[in-house]
Amino acid sequence: MSNLFEAAGLEKGAPSPLPERLRPKKLADVVGQDHLVGPNGTLTRMLKSGRLPSLILWGPPGSGKTTVARLLAHETQLEFEQLSAIFSGVQDLRKAFDRAKARRELGKGTLLFIDEIHRFNRAQQDSFLPYMEDGTITLVGATTENPSFELNSAVLSRASVLVYNRLDEAAIETLLQRAEKEEQRPLPLDADAREALIGMADGDGRSAINLADEVFAAVAPGQKQLDRNALSTLVQKRAPLYDKTREGHYNLVSALHKSVRGSDPDAALYWLCRMLDGGEDRLFLARRLVRMAVEDIGLADPQAVVQALAAKDTYDFLGSPEGELALAQATIYLATAPKSNGAYVAYKAAMRAAKEHGSLSPPKHILNAPTKLMEQQGYGEGYAYDHDAEDGFSGQDYFPDEFARRPQYYDPPERGFEREIRKRLAYWGDLRQKRGGGK
Repeated sequence: MSNLFEAAGLEKGAPSPLPERLRPKKLADVVGQDHLVGPNGTLTRMLKSGRLPSLILWGPPGSGKTTVARLLAHETQLEFEQLSAIFSGVQDLRKAFDRAKARRELGKGTLLFIDEIHRFNRAQQDSFLPYMEDGTITLVGATTENPSFELNSAVLSRASVLVYNRLDEAAIETLLQRAEKEEQRPLPLDADAREALIGMADGDGRSAINLADEVFAAVAPGQKQLDRNALSTLVQKRAPLYDKTREGHYNLVSALHKSVRGSDPDAALYWLCRMLDGGEDRLFLARRLVRMAVEDIGLADPQAVVQALAAKDTYDFLGSPEGELALAQATIYLATAPKSNGAYVAYKAAMRAAKEHGSLSPPKHILNAPTKLMEQQGYGEGYAYDHDAEDGFSGQDYFPDEFARRPQYYDPPERGFEREIRKRLAYWGDLRQKRGGGK
């Protein structure tokens, strides 16, 4: 029988997969997350305080969420129990809670790690609450989705959300060097191919190690190094056109944004397609289009933000590749729309004033007087109901009494729909002066 196990590679001491052999043994070995596990990291401080709350670990795949959860259980001497929300149901949760209760009676705590926790429905998420509150479990959930949108507010209020970074080039390089040390030989790639492999990993540490393992297995010691083309042929994966975390990424985002701002739909489409072809997150692009709509078009065309949000919803509904046409359509619309940053400039100016004069009260004439005392204090006295006024405009002043009215924050340009808004503001400004509301 033992020979059968040996033949199958299951005998004691059989080599583990490279990713498992490289799994960090302590928190300080986790790469790319110094803000969490570094000397002054959030988790480091929590462990030093002797208190580990329930946690939601939010970040991209391969950033170390599962590894950190295991290490936290070890550091706190809690029993580590792992479930995947993809493969687990209500019965699995009940059994896990029962085991945790049994351990608690014996004086042993449980760290319950739920991978892809956002996959659980609201009822399943609610089932955690009593066990989190009474200390039966310390919940550590991992998710690649925004917890604000995917997790119950009750769960979020009882847990700390820790954000993981996508692994940068330096972190991936560190992992490759560890793989070389483990294999006791250099990765058989030339410099260009090594750079391509780091790009192929796309910020995913697990993917980087698996790619390295594939290269080690394919190229025996002493054989010729692989170049970029040979690497792509071997792993059947094209290197991305640009690194989505570094300068190339931000250069293309800037080119797209400025082409839209500069009303050049052809250039904007070109940069959009460069990013799509490079593997950029489609929802990142959708968010950027919404930002362009409110920052560079605003009320010059109020439909711009509607079009941008519709593109995001259409992509969500259709997915790739059909949904990408909606992003292209929104890009064309935004690039050809009249441009204005009037709302953006007004918001900045008003925010500065609010910070400088944040303690001033509204004038009493626009405050309600629900009590007799407030009425005696002059609350609501002299308020003019605009709908009863001529032209539906009373011309009253709505700034604090101590606040001298300054030149308007919002100064719309004579472009697009804001041309009409400018006429309205000028008309109301004249009426305000005539009716005494202009200070």
